[in-house]
Amino acid sequence: MKNWRSVIINPDTILKDAIHTVDAGCVQIALVADESNMLLGTLADGDIRRAILSGVSLNTRCADIMNSSPTTALIGTTNEKLLTIMRRGAFHQVPLVDNNGILHGLITIDEIVGSVHSDNWVVLMAGGLGSRLYPLTAECPKPLLKVGGKPILENIIMAFAGQGFRKFYISVNYKSEMIIDYFGDGSNWGVDISYIHEKERLGTAGSLSLLPSQPEKSFIVMNGDLLTHADFSDIIQYHETNNAAATVVAREYESTIPFGVINVDGNIIKSIDEKPTSRHLVSTGIYALSPTSLEYIRENEFLDMPDLLARLINDGKSASAYKFSDYWLDIGRIEEFERAQREWSAS
Repeated sequence: MKNWRSVIINPDTILKDAIHTVDAGCVQIALVADESNMLLGTLADGDIRRAILSGVSLNTRCADIMNSSPTTALIGTTNEKLLTIMRRGAFHQVPLVDNNGILHGLITIDEIVGSVHSDNWVVLMAGGLGSRLYPLTAECPKPLLKVGGKPILENIIMAFAGQGFRKFYISVNYKSEMIIDYFGDGSNWGVDISYIHEKERLGTAGSLSLLPSQPEKSFIVMNGDLLTHADFSDIIQYHETNNAAATVVAREYESTIPFGVINVDGNIIKSIDEKPTSRHLVSTGIYALSPTSLEYIRENEFLDMPDLLARLINDGKSASAYKFSDYWLDIGRIEEFERAQREWSAS
């Protein structure tokens, strides 16, 4: 934001005057700073509404109602990282500061989205029956079930679009007409959506054989029932840096046996481990693939992604694991769907 200094106010500014500053700045926020431009806090539209609803006087000092611990970013932070910060917190703007907390600017999401663009394709698998979510999926395909007021698939597309991805292929089968009617060509979201029609279910990799052409660059394949804060650009970069044919986004999963495990030699007990926990890397249902990986998929062949990975590995191709620990939720069962309702908007 070029005129970011116009939204700076001092801590003694009264609420009434701060409202005028926020309104004139057209970025829904005022920056509270001292004489040396050190950021003390922020006053956003939401802070103002909450203050007024609680009965605060319009003559109240901003220092008494501001957010004194705002989310900020260091100057020089990449646009991709800034988008990740904004997406996680559902922020429309982030103050830019140096290591001493001195203000150096204000960046808005509109400025970033217009400057970030990726030519890498995204293929979303949205053809499943969602049988484990029945009866919710009896009349509605799982990708259109709403979380945070939007269909799961819309949340996914918005996350990719926020990181600059524009070209989408959605693989559809069950109640495909409902998905196509909702998203159309994607223009309402500023993206380009085409559809892969599975006449019969082809698995998580088999439908890739129906792509109308081979992509020129590495591309993302992702299940259409996931909610995540993954940095997809970083996944692509990691995949290409490792010269991999396929990259699996993986995370650590812990499982605990709810009993004492007996270790024996013959029939002699050597030890008992009470409720031991084991840790494994598991697939998240997010993959980066190189274009040449499509050569290992036969047309109209049922093939799941683990089988494709096995073919690549058996042929001496490299498959890498991208270890990931940020927010991720696979909405496969009613329990996860209910959990998503509680967590997603606050994640």
